[in-house]
Amino acid sequence: MKISIIIPCYNEIDTIEEIVNRVKAEMPNSQKEIIIIDDYSDDGTKELLKKDLSNKVDKIIFNERNYGKGYSLRKAIECVTGDIVIIQDADLEYSPSEYPALLKPILENKADVVYGTRFSYSHERKVHFFWHTIANKILTLICNIRTNLNLTDMEVGFKVFKSNVIKDLKLEENSFGFEPEITIKIAKKKLSIYEVGISYYGRSYEQGKKITLKDAYRALYIILFKYYN
Repeated sequence: MKISIIIPCYNEIDTIEEIVNRVKAEMPNSQKEIIIIDDYSDDGTKELLKKDLSNKVDKIIFNERNYGKGYSLRKAIECVTGDIVIIQDADLEYSPSEYPALLKPILENKADVVYGTRFSYSHERKVHFFWHTIANKILTLICNIRTNLNLTDMEVGFKVFKSNVIKDLKLEENSFGFEPEITIKIAKKKLSIYEVGISYYGRSYEQGKKITLKDAYRALYIILFKYYN
């Protein structure tokens, strides 16, 4: 069983090497491949990847301009060779130490897709922005109404898929709209979806957090008006 770990990054010079080291520590090289997609970073991340990390990972993709997270993930999905795909953000908000728990429902043939959830309070969770939490819960609720799912954290960036499942989806969103889009599309296929509680170490905007109110509006538009066919 081979695991493909996809790491999209944009201006993550302070965290990208650390996240790679943490991912590599989680399982033997023979059981995983690491694919990084740099979305046209301009803070030195691109140079760091070329100089110091090219021999630590299996593949690095450099976008020719800043397209967005969804576009970057699509490019990486085209390249994966593993049986299972983990989406791992580069910002240290999600810990690779939780891979075993996220992988368990798939390895036990119970799930096709696994979402982490930051709202399982049995796990360590950094107290963070109130309005981000409210926006997330509202978007998740509306998405659940649209899809007839009962997810608690649709917008979570820590997701795991059987490789054939995610490769079979025709994904289109370039931005953070990837999250509601993929949720809607997997719901239509009536796949087996599990949630697993995860720890969460949220960043401030000063530390590099990138999602904004504009992304929330885009997610709402996608949930209400797109992908009905």
